[in-house]
Amino acid sequence: MKEVVLHVYDVTNSDSEKTNNTILQINRIFKDRIGLGGIFHSAVQVYGEEEWSFGFCETGSGVFSCPVGKNPMYTYRERIVLGETECGIADVNRILRELSHKWPGHSYDLLSRNCNHFCDVLCERLGVPKLPGWVNRFANAGDTAVVVAENTAVKFRQAKTEIVNASRVAYRFMAGLAAKNQASPESPGNNQNRGSPTFQGAWFKNIISAGAKPSSSGSTPSQDTDDGSPPWRQNSTEQSTRL
Repeated sequence: MKEVVLHVYDVTNSDSEKTNNTILQINRIFKDRIGLGGIFHSAVQVYGEEEWSFGFCETGSGVFSCPVGKNPMYTYRERIVLGETECGIADVNRILRELSHKWPGHSYDLLSRNCNHFCDVLCERLGVPKLPGWVNRFANAGDTAVVVAENTAVKFRQAKTEIVNASRVAYRFMAGLAAKNQASPESPGNNQNRGSPTFQGAWFKNIISAGAKPSSSGSTPSQDTDDGSPPWRQNSTEQSTRL
Protein backbone atom coordinates (compact mmCIF):
# COMPACT_ATOMS: atom_id res chain seq x y z
CA MET A 1 0.00 0.00 0.00
CA LYS A 2 1.13 3.56 -0.76
CA GLU A 3 -1.35 5.01 1.70
CA VAL A 4 0.19 6.62 4.79
CA VAL A 5 -1.99 6.36 7.90
CA LEU A 6 -1.56 8.05 11.27
CA HIS A 7 -2.76 6.08 14.30
CA VAL A 8 -3.58 8.15 17.39
CA TYR A 9 -3.86 6.90 20.97
CA ASP A 10 -4.92 8.45 24.26
CA VAL A 11 -1.98 8.36 26.67
CA THR A 12 -3.40 6.06 29.34
CA ASN A 13 -0.23 4.30 30.45
CA SER A 14 -0.29 5.33 34.10
CA ASP A 15 -0.49 2.72 36.85
CA SER A 16 -3.28 4.82 38.34
CA GLU A 17 -6.77 4.32 36.92
CA LYS A 18 -7.69 7.76 38.28
CA THR A 19 -4.89 9.38 36.29
CA ASN A 20 -5.87 7.52 33.12
CA ASN A 21 -9.49 8.61 33.51
CA THR A 22 -8.32 12.19 34.03
CA ILE A 23 -6.33 12.09 30.80
CA LEU A 24 -9.36 10.75 28.93
CA GLN A 25 -11.41 13.61 30.39
CA ILE A 26 -8.79 16.17 29.37
CA ASN A 27 -8.74 14.79 25.83
CA ARG A 28 -12.52 14.81 25.59
CA ILE A 29 -12.67 18.47 26.67
CA PHE A 30 -9.70 19.87 24.79
CA LYS A 31 -9.97 17.79 21.61
CA ASP A 32 -13.53 16.58 21.23
CA ARG A 33 -15.33 19.65 22.60
CA ILE A 34 -13.20 22.62 21.61
CA GLY A 35 -10.81 21.15 19.06
CA LEU A 36 -7.55 22.35 20.61
CA GLY A 37 -5.75 19.08 21.27
CA GLY A 38 -4.86 16.76 24.10
CA ILE A 39 -2.31 14.27 25.38
CA PHE A 40 -1.74 11.75 22.60
CA HIS A 41 0.65 9.12 21.30
CA SER A 42 0.94 8.66 17.54
CA ALA A 43 2.42 6.18 15.07
CA VAL A 44 2.69 5.98 11.28
CA GLN A 45 1.69 3.03 9.09
CA VAL A 46 2.99 2.57 5.55
CA TYR A 47 3.37 -0.67 3.54
CA GLY A 48 2.12 -3.46 5.75
CA GLU A 49 0.46 -4.04 9.08
CA GLU A 50 3.07 -2.40 11.30
CA GLU A 51 3.01 1.12 12.74
CA TRP A 52 6.19 3.07 13.49
CA SER A 53 6.88 5.44 16.36
CA PHE A 54 9.51 6.66 18.82
CA GLY A 55 9.99 6.44 22.57
CA PHE A 56 12.47 6.46 25.41
CA CYS A 57 15.02 3.73 26.06
CA GLU A 58 18.41 3.97 27.74
CA THR A 59 20.42 2.41 24.91
CA GLY A 60 19.89 1.88 21.20
CA SER A 61 17.32 3.37 18.87
CA GLY A 62 14.05 4.76 20.16
CA VAL A 63 12.37 3.89 16.85
CA PHE A 64 10.10 0.88 17.20
CA SER A 65 7.16 -0.85 15.58
CA CYS A 66 4.12 -2.80 16.71
CA PRO A 67 1.00 -4.22 15.03
CA VAL A 68 -1.34 -1.51 13.78
CA GLY A 69 -3.61 -0.15 16.52
CA LYS A 70 -2.26 -2.66 19.04
CA ASN A 71 0.19 -0.66 21.14
CA PRO A 72 -0.50 -2.16 24.59
CA MET A 73 0.61 0.94 26.50
CA TYR A 74 -2.15 3.26 25.28
CA THR A 75 -5.85 3.43 24.40
CA TYR A 76 -6.52 3.49 20.66
CA ARG A 77 -8.44 6.56 19.49
CA GLU A 78 -8.54 6.90 15.69
CA ARG A 79 -6.84 6.55 12.33
CA ILE A 80 -6.17 9.46 9.97
CA VAL A 81 -5.21 9.01 6.32
CA LEU A 82 -2.46 11.55 5.61
CA GLY A 83 -2.06 10.85 1.90
CA GLU A 84 -0.06 8.59 -0.41
CA THR A 85 3.69 8.28 -0.67
CA GLU A 86 5.67 7.89 -3.85
CA CYS A 87 8.34 5.98 -1.93
CA GLY A 88 8.69 2.27 -2.58
CA ILE A 89 9.19 -0.36 0.12
CA ALA A 90 12.97 -0.21 -0.20
CA ASP A 91 12.89 3.59 0.12
CA VAL A 92 10.73 3.38 3.24
CA ASN A 93 13.09 0.84 4.81
CA ARG A 94 16.06 3.07 4.04
CA ILE A 95 14.31 6.08 5.61
CA LEU A 96 13.47 4.08 8.74
CA ARG A 97 17.08 2.87 9.04
CA GLU A 98 18.36 6.43 8.77
CA LEU A 99 15.88 7.73 11.34
CA SER A 100 16.67 4.88 13.72
CA HIS A 101 20.25 6.17 13.92
CA LYS A 102 19.21 9.82 14.28
CA TRP A 103 16.61 9.14 16.97
CA PRO A 104 18.32 7.25 19.83
CA GLY A 105 16.07 6.40 22.75
CA HIS A 106 18.01 8.49 25.26
CA SER A 107 17.28 11.66 23.22
CA TYR A 108 13.55 11.40 23.95
CA ASP A 109 12.09 14.57 25.48
CA LEU A 110 8.42 14.96 26.33
CA LEU A 111 8.11 18.54 25.11
CA SER A 112 10.65 18.83 22.31
CA ARG A 113 11.41 15.37 20.89
CA ASN A 114 8.54 12.97 21.42
CA CYS A 115 6.70 10.39 19.32
CA ASN A 116 4.66 13.06 17.54
CA HIS A 117 7.77 14.99 16.52
CA PHE A 118 9.20 11.76 15.12
CA CYS A 119 6.04 11.06 13.13
CA ASP A 120 6.21 14.58 11.68
CA VAL A 121 9.75 13.95 10.44
CA LEU A 122 8.81 10.55 9.03
CA CYS A 123 5.80 11.99 7.21
CA GLU A 124 7.96 14.75 5.75
CA ARG A 125 10.42 12.16 4.45
CA LEU A 126 7.53 10.18 2.95
CA GLY A 127 6.25 13.30 1.17
CA VAL A 128 2.86 13.46 2.89
CA PRO A 129 1.35 16.19 5.14
CA LYS A 130 2.52 16.44 8.73
CA LEU A 131 0.32 15.60 11.71
CA PRO A 132 -2.80 17.68 12.38
CA GLY A 133 -1.88 20.42 14.83
CA TRP A 134 -4.10 19.10 17.62
CA VAL A 135 -2.13 15.85 17.96
CA ASN A 136 0.91 17.53 19.50
CA ARG A 137 -0.65 20.82 20.63
CA PHE A 138 0.22 20.42 24.31
CA ALA A 139 3.90 19.79 23.62
CA ASN A 140 3.96 22.64 21.11
CA ALA A 141 2.22 25.11 23.43
CA GLY A 142 5.01 27.61 22.87
CA ASP A 143 4.15 27.92 19.19
CA THR A 144 1.68 30.82 18.97
CA ALA A 145 2.26 31.74 15.33
CA VAL A 146 -1.35 30.99 14.35
CA VAL A 147 -4.35 32.55 16.08
CA VAL A 148 -7.08 30.20 17.28
CA ALA A 149 -10.21 30.01 15.08
CA GLU A 150 -13.29 32.03 16.07
CA ASN A 151 -15.50 29.02 16.65
CA THR A 152 -12.92 27.57 19.02
CA ALA A 153 -12.83 30.85 20.94
CA VAL A 154 -16.62 30.79 21.25
CA LYS A 155 -16.59 27.22 22.55
CA PHE A 156 -13.84 28.15 24.95
CA ARG A 157 -15.93 30.97 26.45
CA GLN A 158 -18.95 28.69 26.73
CA ALA A 159 -17.05 26.07 28.70
CA LYS A 160 -14.52 28.36 30.38
CA THR A 161 -14.76 27.08 33.95
CA GLU A 162 -14.61 23.41 33.02
CA ILE A 163 -11.75 23.97 30.60
CA VAL A 164 -9.70 26.03 33.04
CA ASN A 165 -10.07 23.31 35.67
CA ALA A 166 -9.05 20.65 33.17
CA SER A 167 -6.11 22.76 32.03
CA ARG A 168 -4.73 22.79 35.55
CA VAL A 169 -4.86 19.01 35.67
CA ALA A 170 -3.30 18.81 32.21
CA TYR A 171 -0.52 21.18 33.21
CA ARG A 172 0.31 19.19 36.34
CA PHE A 173 0.37 15.98 34.30
CA MET A 174 2.61 17.42 31.56
CA ALA A 175 4.90 19.23 33.98
CA GLY A 176 5.18 16.10 36.10
CA LEU A 177 6.17 13.93 33.14
CA ALA A 178 8.60 16.59 31.93
CA ALA A 179 10.20 16.77 35.36
CA LYS A 180 10.45 12.99 35.47
CA ASN A 181 12.20 12.93 32.10
CA GLN A 182 14.47 15.85 33.07
CA ALA A 183 15.47 14.02 36.25
CA SER A 184 16.83 11.15 34.18
CA PRO A 185 20.58 11.42 33.39
CA GLU A 186 19.74 10.27 29.87
CA SER A 187 17.35 13.16 29.20
CA PRO A 188 18.89 16.35 27.77
CA GLY A 189 18.28 19.89 29.03
CA ASN A 190 17.23 20.47 32.63
CA ASN A 191 14.80 23.40 32.64
CA GLN A 192 14.40 24.56 36.20
CA ASN A 193 11.47 26.87 35.36
CA ARG A 194 8.99 24.32 34.09
CA GLY A 195 7.27 23.95 37.44
CA SER A 196 7.03 27.64 38.25
CA PRO A 197 3.73 29.60 38.41
CA THR A 198 4.99 31.84 35.60
CA PHE A 199 5.55 28.84 33.36
CA GLN A 200 2.11 27.45 34.21
CA GLY A 201 0.34 30.66 33.21
CA ALA A 202 2.31 31.00 29.97
CA TRP A 203 1.81 27.33 29.14
CA PHE A 204 -1.99 27.51 29.30
CA LYS A 205 -2.10 30.87 27.52
CA ASN A 206 -0.06 29.39 24.67
CA ILE A 207 -2.32 26.34 24.51
CA ILE A 208 -5.29 28.64 23.91
CA SER A 209 -3.38 30.88 21.50
CA ALA A 210 -2.03 28.08 19.32
CA GLY A 211 -4.04 27.47 16.16
CA ALA A 212 -4.39 24.58 13.75
CA LYS A 213 -0.78 24.72 12.57
CA PRO A 214 0.72 21.25 11.95
CA SER A 215 3.09 20.22 14.68
CA SER A 216 6.76 20.68 13.89
CA SER A 217 8.84 18.28 13.96
CA GLY A 218 12.02 0.56 21.58
CA SER A 219 14.18 -1.75 20.54
CA THR A 220 17.47 -1.67 18.75
CA PRO A 221 17.53 -2.14 14.97
CA SER A 222 19.18 -5.26 13.66
CA GLN A 223 20.49 -6.03 10.17
CA ASP A 224 19.26 -3.90 7.27
CA THR A 225 16.65 -5.32 4.92
CA ASP A 226 15.05 -4.05 1.74
CA ASP A 227 12.20 -6.54 1.47
CA GLY A 228 9.42 -4.64 3.25
CA SER A 229 9.99 -6.26 6.64
CA PRO A 230 12.01 -3.79 8.77
CA PRO A 231 13.47 -5.47 11.80
CA TRP A 232 12.47 -3.35 14.80
CA ARG A 233 9.88 -4.49 17.33
CA GLN A 234 8.48 -2.84 20.42
CA ASN A 235 9.80 -3.86 23.80
CA SER A 236 6.82 -4.17 26.15
CA THR A 237 8.99 -3.15 29.12
CA GLU A 238 9.83 0.28 27.74
CA GLN A 239 9.46 3.26 30.04
CA SER A 240 5.86 4.40 30.32
CA THR A 241 6.35 8.14 30.04
CA ARG A 242 6.00 8.49 26.28
CA LEU A 243 3.71 10.96 24.69
